Amino acid sequence: MAATYRALASVVMLIGFYVVALLQLAAVAALGVWLFSHTNGLVTGKLLLPLVIALGAVAVGLWRAIRTKNEPAPGLVLGEREAPQLWATVRELADAVGTRAPDEIRLVPEVNAAVGEQSRLLGLVGGRRTLYVGLPLLQSMRVDQLRSVLAHELGHYSGKHTRLGGVAYRGRLAIEGTIERIKPRNPIGLVFKGYAKLYLMVDNAASRRQELEADRASVQLAGHEAATSALRHLPALDAAWNFFTDRYVEAGWQAGFAPDDLFGGFGQLLRARRDEIDKLGQDVPDRKQSRWDTHPPIGVRIAAMAQLPAGTVRPDDRPAHVLLADILDAGRRLQSLVLELGNRQVLSWPEFTHAAIAVGVQRQADSVYRALGRFTGAPEPGLATVLDLVRSDRLGEFAQQFFSDTTPREAAAHFAGPMETLLVNAAIRGQRAYWQLSWGGPAQLVGTGGEPLDLAEIAKLAVSAETVDEAQARLAELGVDPAAATVVQRRATADNAGVIGAIGNVKVDGVQHDLLVLDRGLILVGGPGKAGDGAERLKGLLESTPVATLATRHQFLPYEEMRSVAVTREIPLKAELTLHDGRTVALQELYGSVLLERHSRDNLLQVFQRINED
Repeated sequence: MAATYRALASVVMLIGFYVVALLQLAAVAALGVWLFSHTNGLVTGKLLLPLVIALGAVAVGLWRAIRTKNEPAPGLVLGEREAPQLWATVRELADAVGTRAPDEIRLVPEVNAAVGEQSRLLGLVGGRRTLYVGLPLLQSMRVDQLRSVLAHELGHYSGKHTRLGGVAYRGRLAIEGTIERIKPRNPIGLVFKGYAKLYLMVDNAASRRQELEADRASVQLAGHEAATSALRHLPALDAAWNFFTDRYVEAGWQAGFAPDDLFGGFGQLLRARRDEIDKLGQDVPDRKQSRWDTHPPIGVRIAAMAQLPAGTVRPDDRPAHVLLADILDAGRRLQSLVLELGNRQVLSWPEFTHAAIAVGVQRQADSVYRALGRFTGAPEPGLATVLDLVRSDRLGEFAQQFFSDTTPREAAAHFAGPMETLLVNAAIRGQRAYWQLSWGGPAQLVGTGGEPLDLAEIAKLAVSAETVDEAQARLAELGVDPAAATVVQRRATADNAGVIGAIGNVKVDGVQHDLLVLDRGLILVGGPGKAGDGAERLKGLLESTPVATLATRHQFLPYEEMRSVAVTREIPLKAELTLHDGRTVALQELYGSVLLERHSRDNLLQVFQRINED
């Protein structure tokens, strides 16, 4: 019933969307006749043109929705040879729920499972079926838990949820595509946005009912324990995947490297942190529901499962990966399909981890060395230059720019932290140390023999004129040469920088620019275009081109080159930036300027405040 209800609601409300459009078209035409009879054609055209354009967006949205095909998502197609037991399990479960088995099984890089069907004639005629299975599920679940997940997805087939899913899909596509093309201030857009919210509320409610229907098959064919524990496990597994990508992958990927076995690495992390992940799975599941959710909260689903009858099922605590012939090979093949490596260097996990951290340490060292070059005028600032400052008792004076509101003596003592970073960088560049991968904890700095290497004590010695020679002697014992550690990147770059805001049509020294606000500097894009198109233009710019590339094509102004910022007005923003080389840059936001996000200006003001505090 949920499938029929959802399809009927989708069709009726999609028709209603265009009925609303026709009514507004009639209203616009009537308004046009009235205006033309009381004013001239020029005034009528100016007033009606935005409304006609908005209605044209409706036609474009409908046309694109009709033409769009719901193609299968990218993934590794698993044949009988690659997954004989998985195919046998799926066919057994399909028979049990009384439905036709999928035509193909695709392995996908997601903490999820799903089903799709390329039906025809608005779902009246069935089509090719695809079952999507996330590789992380096979890596982390028991066989009986995975059976419960598969039974749930096949329950969508038996409930005919996928047959008419194309109707809902096209309805969402048409409405969302239309709304995107209508400018925010257009009065017609307000009507369509209100209708779109109503459509989503109705469609999401039907989707939630379908999920509860499909849970019946999960409990019946896998049992209460397997079904509920699988649901509890999903948020924990999702958190583990996000932790893995954030802590183990992202830095190296952004630095131009790629691991040779991405999913194999995740499997190792799961084994090393099994207790932590199991503990996360014991958390009380959420029961708070929103009208915008497409799935009921896990707590609600578990409570509903407790009321369902379960079949006689034998537990199967084997690891789910036994359903594949070779999960490591499948992971490597999936990686080759879904990852666009570009010109990244592919490394083994130990090499990837070391390279990723080493690049980050070098970046931190370079920011100190660039400041050192500005302070001393040294053409090749490096660790030896810092140690010379210590010997001449000038380190505190230099370090005060990093530690505001301190005396020179206090700043010198605080500089032990940055000094440790410089020493680590020197040891790595001299190939006397490397970062050792650990799946159970943070990577560890070790010496060439694999022994842990702690340079904190030497760093404390190196910031005092009385003990700096002892620090250098201990570095020599380790084979670390301070003279070999110098600046690599002479000017800050936007590599790996994040975007924290953007403002369209800002005057920079009297000339209009678009302003991209990064966490490391400002990108000034000249010749921006009309203010009315600012938000779309900024969004398109950031979506089409990597930030690091934009910084090379346009003027990039790193925050570390700014000595102070004088803000004379916050809204609209007016400020003067004073750089370390004595130049000044005037920024002036106009009343017609556009914020990409409403916090863009606030984030920029916070950056300016930090610059002045430093």
